[in-house]
Amino acid sequence: MSGVIFLLLAVVLACNVWIVGSTRDLVFSDLSQLPDHRMALVLGTSHRSVGGGPNPFFQKRIEMAATLYSMGKVDHFILSGDNSTRYYNEPAEMRKALIGKGVPASAITLDYAGLRTLDSVVRSKKVFGQNKITIITQPFHCYRALFISRYYDMDAVAMVADDPELPQTIKVYLREYLARTKAVLDLYIFKTDPRFLGEKEEINVQS
Repeated sequence: MSGVIFLLLAVVLACNVWIVGSTRDLVFSDLSQLPDHRMALVLGTSHRSVGGGPNPFFQKRIEMAATLYSMGKVDHFILSGDNSTRYYNEPAEMRKALIGKGVPASAITLDYAGLRTLDSVVRSKKVFGQNKITIITQPFHCYRALFISRYYDMDAVAMVADDPELPQTIKVYLREYLARTKAVLDLYIFKTDPRFLGEKEEINVQS
């Protein structure tokens, strides 16, 4: 049994080293160094925390997206997230928050089928016709999103939104270690596709 546990831990470690090591050069925290990609993909999360208050992960992503737009770094956003029930709509909440920060509705496209990171990234290419994107999310999440985009031969970089200083951030990081392992399995073993694709909805943005 101990041998099996050791093997599983080794696989998780190897997947994490691979994902982070192969994408770290594509992660940016300095706006002045960010490459000129006119389309941004904002990865969804709930606008409310488990306790019902504002979710700082959501708020930080919106703040970074609005900053990129105000600085002229990005012209258009795909807001991709979960809309699995009539009472839970991540893209609509992101749209509302961005408009509240001065981003015009004309600069926003909603992706209601971004149920997972893999779905959001792949749909940005296969459904919305984008191959050159800036991904906006927290640092821990950037590496996995970029790893998926590289697998699909996309020209992607990531601009990090700040990590909230919260006790539950540790739990988020622990889940991410396992999610990275699953990403490797999804791409290279199971050949997992997005749950929904549907008709193309290409967005014309000058790159």
